[in-house]
Amino acid sequence: MGSKKRSAWQKQKAEFAASLGGLDDLFARETAARDEAREAAHRKKSCERKNRYASRYEAEATAAECAEHGAPPLHVYRCPYCEGWHLTSKEK
Repeated sequence: MGSKKRSAWQKQKAEFAASLGGLDDLFARETAARDEAREAAHRKKSCERKNRYASRYEAEATAAECAEHGAPPLHVYRCPYCEGWHLTSKEK
């Protein structure tokens, strides 16, 4: 059995907390990891799985060609991730 002195108990408590790897910023680390995962999912959805066009003109020409074949109206937008151009069915 350990000592009953307050200083010994404080030391044991500090050693135990240190062995856990520091829980002070546990919530901050979890929040950062969750935000990073959310950002990666958003990037995949809005950029990586879409066709990239080098210029706005090329993207608009593709949207017009799709409209000629009966597709719903497509809109062109500049991608914040790849700096290319993508098409979307959502209005701005």
